[in-house]
Amino acid sequence: MDVICRRKGDRTIKKWYRVQKLKAIFVLALAIVFTNAVVSYSNTVKLIHNQEWVTSSYEVITQVERIQSTLKDTETAQRNYLITVDADDLKTYLAAYQQTNRNIQILRKLTANNHQKQQWISLLEPKITSRLDILQQEIYLRQNQGFEAVKKRILSDKDNQSSKEIQQLIHDSLEVEQNLLHQGMQQSQANSQKAVVTFFIAAIVDLVLVALLYDLLWHYIRQLQQTELALRQSENRLRAMIDAEPECIKLIAKDGTLLEINAEGLAMMEVESADVLIGKPIDAVIVPEYRAAFANLHKSICQGNKGTLEFEIVGFKGTRRYMESHAVPLRNESDGTFIHLALMRDITQQKHAEQKIREQGLLLDVSSDAILVRNIHNQILFWNQGAERLYGWKTGEVVGKNVLQLLYKDISPQLEDAYLKVMNTGEWRGELHQLTKEGKVIIVESRWILIRDDNGQTKSILSVNTEITQQKQLEAQLLRSQRLESIGTLAGGIVHDLNNILSPILMSVQLLQKKLPDSQSQQILQTLENNVKRGANLLKQVLSFARGIEGKRTIVQIQPLMAEMEQIIAQTFPKSIICQVDIPKNLWYVRGDTTQIHQVLINLVVNARDAMPNGGRLRIAAENLVIGEHSAQINIDAKVGSYVAIVVTDTGMGMSSEVQERIFEPFFTTKEVGKGTGLGLSTALGIIKNHGGFVNVYSQVGRGTQFTLYLPASTFRDTHLMSQELESVTGNS
Repeated sequence: MDVICRRKGDRTIKKWYRVQKLKAIFVLALAIVFTNAVVSYSNTVKLIHNQEWVTSSYEVITQVERIQSTLKDTETAQRNYLITVDADDLKTYLAAYQQTNRNIQILRKLTANNHQKQQWISLLEPKITSRLDILQQEIYLRQNQGFEAVKKRILSDKDNQSSKEIQQLIHDSLEVEQNLLHQGMQQSQANSQKAVVTFFIAAIVDLVLVALLYDLLWHYIRQLQQTELALRQSENRLRAMIDAEPECIKLIAKDGTLLEINAEGLAMMEVESADVLIGKPIDAVIVPEYRAAFANLHKSICQGNKGTLEFEIVGFKGTRRYMESHAVPLRNESDGTFIHLALMRDITQQKHAEQKIREQGLLLDVSSDAILVRNIHNQILFWNQGAERLYGWKTGEVVGKNVLQLLYKDISPQLEDAYLKVMNTGEWRGELHQLTKEGKVIIVESRWILIRDDNGQTKSILSVNTEITQQKQLEAQLLRSQRLESIGTLAGGIVHDLNNILSPILMSVQLLQKKLPDSQSQQILQTLENNVKRGANLLKQVLSFARGIEGKRTIVQIQPLMAEMEQIIAQTFPKSIICQVDIPKNLWYVRGDTTQIHQVLINLVVNARDAMPNGGRLRIAAENLVIGEHSAQINIDAKVGSYVAIVVTDTGMGMSSEVQERIFEPFFTTKEVGKGTGLGLSTALGIIKNHGGFVNVYSQVGRGTQFTLYLPASTFRDTHLMSQELESVTGNS
């Protein structure tokens, strides 16, 4: 490893030196070329400047000579005109005169940038102007005064002096300009020689530099060729690795066209050659409803972000596939923008599996049974909608929680046996008592199935629970009815014997009424007779009830019955029991058997007395009550309608929940042997149900018990008939 690292380090150092060497040579070549260019430019500028200067000097000399020649022609034409007075000579004079002025102006323009020559022109121009004025005056004298006057003017010294001064200025100027022209030509020749020498030196240096650069470029080109070969080999290896990738790899341009794709991608697109796809829009194979989402993903990737998307494609042969794309931006080194590199995986089978799982989940949710799955640590993994409806907890509230702590008060032996059996045999069936979210105890029929993984290891337990609480209640009621039927068969024979016992007692009471006429004896005997008759009626009622024969139903007023109960309690109950009776004046009527309702009330107040051996408070009340649909749904025996509710409340010892569940069972009693038969409440329940009513019980240990009897109120027609009967009885009396 160290050797490899050292080799990599040496290659890196050599590459760095090579790059630095190329940089140095390139900088040197640029410096030399720049220097040669500067020198050549400087020489060229000098040559051009000298040439311009020589040309300007030559033009000045030429123009001065033209001024001199033109001035001479002007004087000659003027002299000829003075002698000959020929008009042609005058024309020649005038033309020469005008040309002289033009030549002076041209000379001034040529020397506009030369201050010294401008000063010289400023001296020459007035003299030439003065000379031309003299010539014009002489022509005027010739035309007006004759030749003699002109001759005299010409021979004057002033005229000759002006001409000499002009000639002297022109001569001096020409001599100076010629000297300057000669110097300029010499300088230009020297600059030309220098430029030639410099050019040859630069050419030699450039040739050497070109040779050196050619050698370097040749070596560099060879290195580039070797690098290109290595890159091609690396590209081929990379292409082979990409084509061997079992997932689709795509390179997408910023405009959405495909740049590269591997062999697996071609197979997914159902084409044989990449030429069919390269350069084409990538979204052509995407199902239309996913194109907008893919366009947003592509835009985000080209902005330098990462992203994931699931979409569906259609191959060139029509095969539909679900794809999962994991996309990353890839920087384009040429312009710094990003292109789209996508790794796509075919998730069609996964999607189908998820769809199947969803369908199975819907089927499980449609089921009315509670279906739940827990792991071997009793943590809930699955909870269907049936379980939500049965127990009240939503799925999010229970997943991950312990099912034993959630649905059970404690771990019963039955629950332990169920767990052991399902672990040993793989399944279990049975009944369990469970809790709902509101704390209500329900009974379920439960089926457990053990689920194992592919290696046969225990994975989880599937439970299917069906609520059978109402079914169990109905079974209990059926069992109670069967017991009552059995008791009725037994009571049939007992009633006959009791009737035989009561008959002599009734006859004896009637004889005593005749022998004991005093009022006190008559009152006692009358009470005894009433009770013997009521006992006989009670035996008759028990016999009729045991045989299933209903007694005679009439319109019953509850107020007299409650008043009679108050009288019996006051006469027979211990003084330690305080009785309170609340009888409303507008209490509805009920249709039923007075003796049976009286029997029910007697059973309830006697039980209340026995529950308060040390005294207490006994309250009997009644009220009108209308039961709606909601209340009817709460109680299985209730129906919508009007009821008269009779409430018997004591402050006795109360009952536990276990005792409350069995109080209506025949022969079930908590009293001592010989003090109770266990038939009172079962008979009372049968009577109330026979009247179409129902009973509610509320009790707490140590705080007393409350029985509420619900008897259907009589209809308006029944009440009207009873009123007519009462009126007829009153009228007869």
